[in-house]
Formats: sequence, structure tokens, C-alpha cells
Amino acid sequence: MIYVKLFLAFFIPGILGYGGGPASIPLIQNEVVDRYKWVTNQEFSEALAFGNALPGPIATKIAGYIGYEVGGVLGSIVGLFATVAPSLLLMLILLKILMKYKESPKVKRLTSYVRPTIAVLLGVMAYDFFFSSYEANGSFQTIGLAIVSFLLLEKFKVSAPYVIILALAYGAVFLR
Repeated sequence: MIYVKLFLAFFIPGILGYGGGPASIPLIQNEVVDRYKWVTNQEFSEALAFGNALPGPIATKIAGYIGYEVGGVLGSIVGLFATVAPSLLLMLILLKILMKYKESPKVKRLTSYVRPTIAVLLGVMAYDFFFSSYEANGSFQTIGLAIVSFLLLEKFKVSAPYVIILALAYGAVFLR
């Protein structure tokens, strides 16, 4: 029964917390502190402060922490899933609608507008990553990794996840 309560404690704020994690924090606090009394107000504020210090969405970090405190590893998984489930369900519903109308001229026009925008955003992100890497690691490391990655992907047809894992391993060993 604790896992059902954990799921509801994080699922409901995920649905009602319009605006993402920061908007749902008071709703989560109400559930875990006031309603279920799993943590005290002090413990919740400490979890919130610690969660803010870490990168990533705050609601999922709090859900993982409190879920672990209440129900161990399975509780952590339930809390994390409950936090992302509203967005996941909405995305699945929207995808179903999009697939239903994918032959519509309006949908085709919409996707023709979205694709170049995404391409530009990805290009800007790659540009920023490249130059931040260049500044942090120097030209030899950055250009060398880019060339080796390109060759592995294009010439040797190595799958992208393997190239990423190799680059991470190289960085862990040589770029501390």
C-alpha cells in the first residue's frame, strides 16, 4: 500500500503543478509533509536545498530521495515514475493524435516549420559544446575527439552510443 501512496503523492502534484518542478514543490511538500508525514518540514527543506545544488529537474530528485526514504529502492523508482508519468501520458496522447492526423496538410506544414527550428537549436548547442570543450580542454583534445568520433561514426559505422561511451571513457581517463 505504501507504493500506491508514494505514486499518488508524486503523481497528483505532477498533474496539478503547471509550470514544472518549481511549481509543484509546494504541492509535493503538502503531500509528503502534511498529508502522509513521511518527512518533517525541516527534512523536506534540506532535501530541497540539496536537490537544488544538483543538476536536473528538482521534482524528480525530491521524488527519488523521499521515495527511497519511505520505500527503499522500489520506493525511489515509484516516486520517480510518478513524477514523470503525467508528462509521459500527455506525450503519448499527443503523439497518438499527431499520428492520426499526420497526413493532414496543417500537420505537415507544422512539422515543416518545426524541423528547421530544431536543427538550428541543435546546431547552436553543438557550437556551444564545442567551444566550451575547446576552452576547458584545449584544441588538441577537442579536435582530436571530434575527428575520431566522426571517423568512427561515418567511416567505420560504429553505433553512436558506443562512440559516446568511448568518448566518456577517454575523458574519464585523460581529461580529469
